[in-house]
Amino acid sequence: MELVKITQIRPNENNPRFIKDYKFKKLVTSIKEFPEMLKLRPIVVNSDMVVLGGNMRLKACKEAGLKEVWILKAEELTEAQQREFIVKDNVGFGEWDWDLLANEWNSVQLESWGLDVWQPEEEVDSQIEEIGEYSFPEDDLESSHVKMIQLFLNTKTEPLFKKWELKLREIYKTDNLTDTVYEVIKKEFNNYGS
Repeated sequence: MELVKITQIRPNENNPRFIKDYKFKKLVTSIKEFPEMLKLRPIVVNSDMVVLGGNMRLKACKEAGLKEVWILKAEELTEAQQREFIVKDNVGFGEWDWDLLANEWNSVQLESWGLDVWQPEEEVDSQIEEIGEYSFPEDDLESSHVKMIQLFLNTKTEPLFKKWELKLREIYKTDNLTDTVYEVIKKEFNNYGS
């Protein structure tokens, strides 16, 4: 492992993984606040100084203004092994123990470290208030309850979801996502439910 000038390292143009928008900003902030972590998790490069593992960290280090970074050279890997490493380094095999995180960790800290976390009910309620009032159906106002469903979309699925949702709004003659989802589920239940 060695400390090198950041300008010596070349990003991998064939890296299939990326971080965008606010998550990238969180990574930059994380590096600024805890740069020592980079020595514990160095950027992995091949003999040509092309990144095999840590492309987004390299980009974030540049954004954070770092002049040097820790690297680990993987010179012994074949071309096929390098390609395999690029993917395997980015695969998330594990899962989070959400109960343990909720009981043993501070959610604000976890979120500031880049983890998408749950929100206590009070925070969700205050966000609903900030968004505005929801107009409940007139016939059942007394027994209505606000329920929230969170969708996790990535950069591939989000544009498709928005496109499909707009088309479904036309089909079902709805003017918001909640009513559209309700109509689609109702139709599917009537078709296949009991």
